[in-house]
Amino acid sequence: MRQSDAPRTYRVKSFGCQMNVYDGERMAELLAEKGLSAAPEGEEADLVVLNTCHIREKAAEKVYSDIGRLVKAGGDKPPMIAVAGCVAQAEGEEIMARAPAVGMVVGPQAYHRLPQMIDEAVAGRRATDTEMPADAKFAALPARRKVGPSAFLTVQEGCDKFCTYCVVPYTRGAEISRPFADLLAEAERLVAGGAREITLLGQNVNAWSGEDDRGRAVGLDGLIRRLAEITDLARIRYTTSHPNDMSDGLIAAHGEVDKLMPYLHLPVQSGSDRVLKAMNRSHTADGYLRLLDRFRAARPDIALSGDFIVGFPGETEAEFEETLRLVDAVRYAQAFSFKYSPRPGTPAATMEGQVPREVMDDRLQRLQAALNRDQLGFNQASVGRSCDVLVERRGRHPGQWLGKSPWLQSVFFDEAAGGAAAIGDLVRVELAEAGPNSVRGRVEQPAIA
Repeated sequence: MRQSDAPRTYRVKSFGCQMNVYDGERMAELLAEKGLSAAPEGEEADLVVLNTCHIREKAAEKVYSDIGRLVKAGGDKPPMIAVAGCVAQAEGEEIMARAPAVGMVVGPQAYHRLPQMIDEAVAGRRATDTEMPADAKFAALPARRKVGPSAFLTVQEGCDKFCTYCVVPYTRGAEISRPFADLLAEAERLVAGGAREITLLGQNVNAWSGEDDRGRAVGLDGLIRRLAEITDLARIRYTTSHPNDMSDGLIAAHGEVDKLMPYLHLPVQSGSDRVLKAMNRSHTADGYLRLLDRFRAARPDIALSGDFIVGFPGETEAEFEETLRLVDAVRYAQAFSFKYSPRPGTPAATMEGQVPREVMDDRLQRLQAALNRDQLGFNQASVGRSCDVLVERRGRHPGQWLGKSPWLQSVFFDEAAGGAAAIGDLVRVELAEAGPNSVRGRVEQPAIA
């Protein structure tokens, strides 16, 4: 790679989960601290960071496609390209071999080295860093800058569960919990920067543990209870959880901590016990349902969300129908569903009984029809409720605002006369009309500043 001019502008493109969004934000802060500016919308950037996800099929090929587009669009002066995230972690050396236009490859535990790697790329040296030191990157990251009304905070990374379909233990490493004091300090900075809501993130966020500011051993519920003491923090959420890491304290917190929103994302993946065992999920369908019953007892209005995989190797029609029966029993407010995608290096990729594509397509359509039915049903059942909506941005029409209900519904409403709203306000609305993906609200009183 020849010597390049130092980049002046950057763009970070993040794909995949909320943790990638958080990592993308932190990379942008690193680049800004180095003196780079975000490229204006519609303009080419001197440096493009592709923050990748390895969960879905053909993830690496999509990265090469993006690289090709960037090189072509740049003409005689293509941008400096960095590949970050989970594809970088899994296939860093191959990326360097296949894509000469890439100046640096950096894994999700090493992106704090981006500024140094840029200097190496400017000097003509391509760099790869896919080391996974426990927690090292967070100490090296800059203080959080001004944020939006809703902010992410990574509290836990990595996974020890080794589900047979999943690459996360290989790309994100073993489970680690960030120190309590560091999280409290970062949360306070986020709130000082304008955040009214914080979503705690982790591959298995409810596996977080640590010692609080009094030296007591606490789990995620203890962290949540302490964060709830931050005066200007109005809302707390967390994702993604694992059924096996749920504690009595966390269940109780949903009924006892007002700032903890009535929403739970708890992936189940299948309604078949045989499939769950083959997935190495370590829970049963009945155990999962009983766990949800405990959450509903603690917080009767809780909205439930889940993840599903259809077409896992060996899944029969009867086993898929068990999943449909579980969906009917739960009535999810939201859910995410995917066709099984073989990931290289995972045990499931070589299992017998790979399900034909057309069968997976049919099952996914049937599952999504049931999930869409229930999401609309949840929204319709919300009509007539009054709640506070956290204003996140302007809507599509003049005088219209868009925000989130406590149950994570998208709510749009028009300003009331004499009650102008602003981003970051909590506005009291009556939920008046339900659609499949959003709810129309009617302002009841002026904004709560």
